[in-house]
Formats: sequence, C-alpha cells, structure tokens
Amino acid sequence: MSTETQQETLGFQTEVKQLLHLMIHSLYSNKEIFLRELISNASDAADKLRFEALSNNDLYEGDGDLRIRISFDKDANTVTIDDNGLGMNRQDVIEHLGTIAKSGTSQFLNELSGDQKKDSQLIGQFGVGFYSAFIVAKEVEVITRKAGEPISEGVHWVSQGEGEFTVGGVEKAQRGTTIILHLKDEENEFSDGFRLRNLVRKYSDHISLPVIMQKEPEPVEEGEEPKAPEDETVNSATALWTRPKSEITDDEFKEFYKHISHDFQDPMKWSHNRVEGKLDYTSLLYVPAHAPYDLWNRDTPRGLKLYVQRVFIMDQADQFLPMYLRFIKGVVDTSDLSLNVSREILQQDPVVDKLKAQLTKRSLDMLGKLAKNDPEQYAKFWTEFGEVLKEGPAEDQANRETVLKLLRFASTHNDSSEQSVSLDDYVSRMQEGQEKIYYAVADNYNTAKHSPHLEIFRKKGIEVLLMSDRVDEWLMSQLFDFEGKSFQDVSKGELDLGETENEEEKKAQEETAKEMEGLTERLKNSLEQQVSEVRITHRLTDSPACVVLGAYDMGLQMRKIMEAAGQAVPESKPIFEINPEHPLINKLDNEADEDRFGELALVVFEQAQLAAGGQLDDPAAYVNRLNKLLLNLIN
Repeated sequence: MSTETQQETLGFQTEVKQLLHLMIHSLYSNKEIFLRELISNASDAADKLRFEALSNNDLYEGDGDLRIRISFDKDANTVTIDDNGLGMNRQDVIEHLGTIAKSGTSQFLNELSGDQKKDSQLIGQFGVGFYSAFIVAKEVEVITRKAGEPISEGVHWVSQGEGEFTVGGVEKAQRGTTIILHLKDEENEFSDGFRLRNLVRKYSDHISLPVIMQKEPEPVEEGEEPKAPEDETVNSATALWTRPKSEITDDEFKEFYKHISHDFQDPMKWSHNRVEGKLDYTSLLYVPAHAPYDLWNRDTPRGLKLYVQRVFIMDQADQFLPMYLRFIKGVVDTSDLSLNVSREILQQDPVVDKLKAQLTKRSLDMLGKLAKNDPEQYAKFWTEFGEVLKEGPAEDQANRETVLKLLRFASTHNDSSEQSVSLDDYVSRMQEGQEKIYYAVADNYNTAKHSPHLEIFRKKGIEVLLMSDRVDEWLMSQLFDFEGKSFQDVSKGELDLGETENEEEKKAQEETAKEMEGLTERLKNSLEQQVSEVRITHRLTDSPACVVLGAYDMGLQMRKIMEAAGQAVPESKPIFEINPEHPLINKLDNEADEDRFGELALVVFEQAQLAAGGQLDDPAAYVNRLNKLLLNLIN
C-alpha cells in the first residue's frame, strides 16, 4: 500500500455518536456479537458482488472464489476480518460508516431510558451492525476498494468511535474490505484463535460463504522444521435454508435469524418450507420477538431476502408479502425467476403474485399455529404487532377470514384492558337470539369501558368489544360480518338488540316515547344548534342522556385523526337520547322556567358529549353554566 492521499477528518452524525456511546456501555454483556455482525456484513458484501457480476463478470477481477478471512495478532492485540466482496468507494465509506442511513433514528433515541437492560433491547430492535466493533475495539481501521475500480482508488477509514473519523486514499490490490480492530487492553481474549473459532461456529456457522482461518500450529519435535501455516474453513459454509429441516437445530435457526435481521434477540417463531410442483421455492420465515422502532414508518425498506437458484438477488424484496405482514423477516429462494430479475421486473412477473399468495398463507398459518398452541406467546406477539395485523382485513380480501380469526380485542367479558378476546371467543358466548357482534370505539380503554352506551348491555349480560387503538375505527369501517354475524357500533344508529328483547319490552318503550313527546320537542327546540334529533332511549340505566351518531356518520376517533392530519371533516350533528327514568330528566320535564330549562338542557347535553369521549366547542362556557347551577342548588 502506498502513502495515503486526500486525507480528511469528518465528524460523526449526532445520532451515531449517541448510539456508539450507548452500545459501548449497554451491550457489554453481549460484546462477542461484534464478530457475528462483521461477518454478516462481509457475507452481504459477497452477495451483492454476485448480483452485480450477473451483468458485469469483470467485477470478479479474475477471482471468483468468495470468502471471508479472519486473522489475529496476539502481540499487537488486533483482530482482522477481510473479505473479497463488493467493497466500497470513498462516498460509500462516508455514507455508511459516518451516518446511520435509516429513517426514524431520532425517534429511536428519544425512546432510550438510560436503563441499560431496556436500552440494549431497543438497540436490538435497531440493529447494531458495523458499530458493534467499538464494543471491543479502542480503534477501528477499514481499508476497502470497490470492485471494478482502479487499485489506486482504495479508501482508508480510521476512528476511535468518539467524535470523528479520518478518511484517506490508499492503494489496495485486492477488491473488498479489510477491517482491523485494535482491541482494548481488557479485550485481549479476542486475539486468540481458539476463542475466535468458537465464536464463528456459534454465531456464523450457517453463512454460505467459507470463513477461513489459519490452522493452529502443531507442536514441533526437536530437530524438525516447522510446517508452513495451513488454512482451514471454520464454518459449515452451506446455505442454511437449503438443508433438510430435520438436520437444522433450533440454535442454528435462531442464529440465522440474527444474521439476516441484525437483531440480537431470538425470534418468537419460524417456518421452514420446501415446495416443489407448479411453484418451486424454499422459504424460511421468522416472526421477531419485538417490533422494530420504525414499524410505523411505511416508507422504511422491508421485505424478504430474495435468492434465485441460491444466488442472492436483493435485500428487502417487499413484493412477496403484503404490507400488514411487514414485520416478517426471512428468505425466499426460487428457481421460477430469472437471475437477472430486478425490482421493476418483479412488479410485472406473474410468478411473484403466486409466490406472494403462498408466502402470505405460510405466514398466517405460522401465526395461527402460534395462537392455537401457545396463547401466552401469541399474547406477546399481539402486544408487539397487533395494530399492524389489524390493517389486514382491508388490504387482503383473499385472506380476510383468516386474518379476522387472528385479531384480538378487549371486551366487557374481561375486566382488563388486555386485548385477548378473539371473534371466535365472542361468537361462542353470544346469547340466544343475539344476531350482531357489538363493539364500542373510543380514544382509550377507560373511555370505552365506561361509555354510557354500554349500560343496557351490562344489564342484559351482552358482551361488547372495547376498541381504543388508532386503527380500530378504520378497521371496523371495512368489516361487515364474521361467520354470518354483522358488526354493530353501539354508539351509532338506533339500538337493536334483536330477539334478546321481548315484545312486552318493545311495547313499553313505544308507550314511554309517546308520553315524553312534549319533552323531546322542547329539547329539540332548545338544542337545535347542537343536535339533529332528540329521542327517548332504553339503552341507558344509570346515565341521564347520551349522544348517538347516525348509522353512517364518521366516528369521533376517526374525526380526530383526520382533523389532526389537516383533512376536511364533514359537518354532522349527533342525536341526543334521553333516559326517561332518570331523575334529572324528570326534573327537566317539570322545569317551567324556559331560560333555566335551556341552561340545564345544555349542561346535560355537554356532559353526554364528554362521556362519549368528545370535546366541547367552549369548555369555559360549560364550566360557567355548571358553576351557576351549583350555586343555585346551594342557595
């Protein structure tokens, strides 16, 4: 190598500095993962070279035997990881080693608590990659050259992982990347051949690229010449997904997941399948244990690793799974696509649609088995990914019923905010004569649980699903029935309890409505600016009144979401329903002073709005009216 040229010192992106500091202190108990991460990166670089070389064989530069080499120097206390993959040019080095090229980094950092155990889990969701080198190294050198570029275009990157890094030009005869770790004094255990071999076999045995080290020198008897150093392949170097399922241990499946996801936590569940027939493919799909920090950024790259005939084609091929399964990680290897396939071609190839249908069913089947065989684990899955799965029924009509069976909700059956009730559970508990699945949507669980709309349902022992996720009202607007039972929002339209009400009850309700026509008319005139209709209700047992939306009106939750997004929301007035048996309503009916009647009617209406989770147009006026009534009561 010649003297460095074009040397410059640059500062790390702020988020990188914070992440480096955090990893060095929070991941100390997992420090050995640095080798797994660097080997994974080297393997990815080799995969990318194979793909690029499909259209330009000259990139191999006469050396098509891809490998990773690990060496160490006990005296210098260094470890070197060397690959002959794609390599990087100067711009690549600055972009990939100086910044974190992922959206949402600031949000990730905002979630950090300072608790090392919790923060290390967050970092696991983030992925540690190259930066894990600084857990064990006081200084890291990277010497790299991109395949196809001149020998003189090598790049030398050096950093101590604090505030800045230095980039210079250097000659590099061989393409690829060499990473030299200058170990901290207390980390000299890693400059040992036996320790490094164990780590390769523990974490990277599944890598399809050979990981090569020099054999340990054999003892030499007196008078004999020492043998020349020999190389050996430390790992099995066989693509894990191509091996029979029966020959792969759980630990190997788990380590392979960590390799493709850069997560250092074990997956929750996986499914390995080999299919031959009309479609010829192998898939290995994983459900992570934790949601990534950027799960809700729909623009974040995601998808499966795509191989064609065991040749890597692309990372994060998102054409093979629908968006609501974007948390699934894994590999698909098929012989039904051509080696020169691109993202554009994938969008037009009918084979992709068939593969997507198959892989979607595999994923849902995996989740179905988890729900059936391990409800406790499924509850953990639901906590992490439930809201994403709720996007499914609208996005995937072909698997709508399957996804519906996987959904979980809170319910009046359990006195808990935990979403553990399936639609099958609800239907199995429906009362005789009940024809609908009833649900309530609110901003939070407590508002839904204490909604006045539930009073008649509690009295009659009818279960109601309680929904408070942001996606819930949109979800229910897409659903019409489940196993022949229609869905009914308890806060919309007229109350219909089907055959759970007898004829005597219905007749008594009609008679009461006639008797109270005078009061409903007075209220309608008094509240004409606020309500579209006033009517007697029998859905209330304890509350004096409630507000009800029209059967096709937009719910309060959806209105708030759209208003927050700056969307125009159609104007609509609620229906005001009053409880004829409540003392406050009887007091209203007997109030002769029209001004006092109007004040009291407005207070009762605004209380009903608040109980339903709504917001008042003029909270100060409401407080003044309430204080005035309280003073009159005291006097």
